[in-house]
Amino acid sequence: MALKYNLAKVYALSDNDPEFVNEILTLFVTEVPADLKQIKEGIKKKDHKHAYAYAHKIKPTLDLLGLNVAFEEILQLEAWTKTEGKKKEIIDTFKSIKSQVKEAIKEIKKDFEL
Repeated sequence: MALKYNLAKVYALSDNDPEFVNEILTLFVTEVPADLKQIKEGIKKKDHKHAYAYAHKIKPTLDLLGLNVAFEEILQLEAWTKTEGKKKEIIDTFKSIKSQVKEAIKEIKKDFEL
């Protein structure tokens, strides 16, 4: 039962095609954690452009899967990269995004046996 994510947009986009939904979920489970590692690297190295590129890449996926709080926080992270803010200003926001994605992935894997 989906508590950490919402597939309404995915089902609407796919015309309720279960194979398409499965592909989207598989991509989310496999690619987003790697993208989060890249964002973390960008933050760690103060490479704002690198962090922005990966934040921008996962932003539509967070929206698509109904991770609304994480989506709002990724917008904050993007804004932080544009102003080239200090690391300490964004660490908690990044940790929150990572935690929400981790919880959603755990639930998706269980719900869809991925």
